[in-house]
Amino acid sequence: MKMKWKVWIPALLVCSGAHAQSSVTLYGLIDEGLNFTNNAGHGQNYQLKSGDTAGSRFGLKGSEDLGGGLKAIFQLESGYNASNGEQGQGQRMFGRQAFVGLASDQYGTITLGRQYDPTIDLFSDLTAAGNWAGDVGATPFDNDNSDWDFRVNNSVKYVSPTIAGFTGEAMYGFSNTAGGFADNRVISAAGQYQMGGLTAAVAYMKIDNPGLGSSGAVTNDSVFAASSQQNIDAAVAYKFSKAMIAFDYSHTSIDDPTSNAYLSGSILPANGGAWSNWKFDNFQLNGQYYFTPAFWLGASYTYTMGKLDSTAGNYSPKWHTVALMLDYDLSHRTSVYVQGAYQHVQSANTGTQFDDAQVLASSGPSSTSNQMVYRIAMMHRF
Repeated sequence: MKMKWKVWIPALLVCSGAHAQSSVTLYGLIDEGLNFTNNAGHGQNYQLKSGDTAGSRFGLKGSEDLGGGLKAIFQLESGYNASNGEQGQGQRMFGRQAFVGLASDQYGTITLGRQYDPTIDLFSDLTAAGNWAGDVGATPFDNDNSDWDFRVNNSVKYVSPTIAGFTGEAMYGFSNTAGGFADNRVISAAGQYQMGGLTAAVAYMKIDNPGLGSSGAVTNDSVFAASSQQNIDAAVAYKFSKAMIAFDYSHTSIDDPTSNAYLSGSILPANGGAWSNWKFDNFQLNGQYYFTPAFWLGASYTYTMGKLDSTAGNYSPKWHTVALMLDYDLSHRTSVYVQGAYQHVQSANTGTQFDDAQVLASSGPSSTSNQMVYRIAMMHRF
C-alpha cells in the first residue's frame, strides 16, 4: 500500500572507472501494531496488524553516473506483512515498485515498469492518508487512491525538472493486450507548485476497464472493477514553523461498476436495478502540529458525498470521517504512535454495505452506520 516515509540508508557505494560512479541503497520500514475495531460485523475485534500507517517494505534503489548530468536509475521494492511474513500486493515479489530509467538534471526523468502514478506523487502527500495518517485517514474505500492501494503496471512516466517552483508529471500505462490497446490502460498527469511554505497541486487519472484482465495496467489490486474510472484532484497546503494545514478535494467517477474491493456479498442495489455509475466527492481538511521536532499531533476531517446511480433509481449516501494521530520519535529511525478514527454514514438505504461505516484500518464493515478504530503501534526505518 503506502509509502509515506522516505528514508534511505546507504548500504553500498562503489566506484567504477575514472568518470562513472554507481551507488546501491538498501532501505526498508516495519510498521506493526495492535488495532481495536468497536464493530466489525456485529462484534468487537482485536488485531495485530502490519502496515496500516506506512506499508512495511524493503527495497533496493540505485544509480549510475553516465556523465553530463545524466544518470541511469532503478528501484525494486517489496511489500510484506510483518505479522505473518507474507508478501504483499497480491504476492508480487516487487509489488510496490519495479522500474528502471534515466534521470537528467536538465531534461527530467523517464522511468519504465511498475510504479506510482502522478496523482500519488504530487497530490497524495498533501492528504492525511498519503502523508501521515495512512488507513485511518483514507477516503471511503480509498476511492481516490490517496492511500496508495494500487500501482500501475507496464507504465512509462516522465517527471519534469523543477522550474520556478513547478514540477509536472505524465504517465501512460499500457494494456499489453493483443488487439485491445485501450483495454485496461492508464493515462495520468499532475502538476505541483512550491514556493516558501506554500504547496499546491492538481492531478488527473483515467483508467479504462480497471480490475479486468491479468496483463493490464491496473489488475488485481484495483479498488474498482468497471468500464472506466476517472479521478480529478486538487490540494493546497501551507507549512508554518511548527504546523502544517492542507485542504484537499478529489472527485472519482466509476462507470458501469461491477465490484468494490472493500465490499463483500452482493452489491446489487435494493431497488432491483443494476449500477450504472458511482461518484464520490471528497472534501478534506488536515493538519499537523509539532510540539517538538520529535513529538507531533495530526488531525483530519473528511466529508464525502456519494451519488450512486442505477437503472432503477439513484442513491446519495454521505460519509463523515475524523482521524487523529499522536506520534513520538524515540530516535531518527524509530517511533511509537497512537491513532483513532470515527466514521458515520448517512445512508441512502442501498441495501448493500454502502450503508455501513468502514474505516479502512478496521477489520471489516460495521453492522451499523457508525464505526470507531484505535491503533497503538511502533515503526522502525532502516
